[in-house]
Amino acid sequence: MEPKNVMIIGGGIAGMTAAWELAEAGLNVDLVEKSGFLGGHAIQYTCKATSECLQCGACSVEKMLKDVVGNNKINVHLSTEIESIEKNNGYSIKLNKTAAFIDAQKCTNCGICYDKLKENNVILQGYSKNNMPLYAVNACKIDENKIALKDVCPEGAISVSDKASSEDLTADAVVVATGFTPFDPNRKSVYGYDKFPNVISGLDLERIKRQNGFLARPSDGAPAQKIAFIQCVGSRDENLGNLWCSQVCCPYALRTAESLKHKNPDLDITVFYMDIQNTGKSFPAFYETCKNDIRFIRSIPVDIFPIENGNLNMRLFDEAQGTPIMEPFDLVVLSIGIMPNSENEKLSAQMDIALDEDGFFKNSDDLNKTSTSNDGMFIAGTAQGPKNIAASMAHAGQAASGVLKYLGVTK
Repeated sequence: MEPKNVMIIGGGIAGMTAAWELAEAGLNVDLVEKSGFLGGHAIQYTCKATSECLQCGACSVEKMLKDVVGNNKINVHLSTEIESIEKNNGYSIKLNKTAAFIDAQKCTNCGICYDKLKENNVILQGYSKNNMPLYAVNACKIDENKIALKDVCPEGAISVSDKASSEDLTADAVVVATGFTPFDPNRKSVYGYDKFPNVISGLDLERIKRQNGFLARPSDGAPAQKIAFIQCVGSRDENLGNLWCSQVCCPYALRTAESLKHKNPDLDITVFYMDIQNTGKSFPAFYETCKNDIRFIRSIPVDIFPIENGNLNMRLFDEAQGTPIMEPFDLVVLSIGIMPNSENEKLSAQMDIALDEDGFFKNSDDLNKTSTSNDGMFIAGTAQGPKNIAASMAHAGQAASGVLKYLGVTK
């Protein structure tokens, strides 16, 4: 019997996990990712270990990325989107691929192009050395940098004349692992995101740590000393219509805070919260440990004001006095929530699979969270709803198992 073909839509941790599981079972896999890099949001996350592993999952993403790019049964399609998909004894799929400008077969990841042109923002760098290639060309900057791009690569891997293309593929089953969209903190204007340089999101924090090796304030590059984490930004918010808990924000903020304190015990860190979501078997004990190192205030601040030196005054409720007070901080970190992927409605119509009332893909069977209303299509990871890295990988494994059963590979 010829090997079956499966298409995975989405190259984040769930998509990569499903792809690897199916390839290991002997199936041929086409892994489609609309950006120029595999790994999704999770590949941006840094290790949160202190003197021990805090089970953040960042290393699992790195390992899975390495396994996927090294598996010859997985054909990766970067900068590619689904134009159409039709069911006909399996699935007929038309892919649209934007111009890559970098030939992955010629690129050696030497970084010369990035070093010479990074100030122009024309060369983008992936977050992991396991991204192949590690660099991509910013299509918006092509026209003004054609001359510089033409000769910058010693291997001749860059071609400014590269064109968009299309490709027709067939698949016996499809896994939708399109991930999530981070909440836009500008929608909570009281916090001054994009207005005050030292108000950042959790994802911004990860990028800053990767770039600098420490948590630097965007305003002046100085190490932050007094940090506030504000929880549930975009989640559990009736005014926004986002009633769900994103499940990852509390563990993320506490692991990050503990990791920062481990490296610099003199840091002053405060977590503002509604209630702490205990997720995972070991989390309650970890939370108790955090109480020795971090100040917790059960109140969500309502206003932030800029003061001298780029610092921020925050209006908060003093539980001891029973009155509002103002307190300054060096840096404010917004723990933004998980939103449905912004393209879910489009994909839902293309693939004829239903969305739930919140906009995530809906599982058709309460006992099988990977099933959909379209037989032969499965969902994995945060496409179905908020999950952490470990839960996304487990869910993707279940989706892969469902595919194998559907195709008759296993019973």
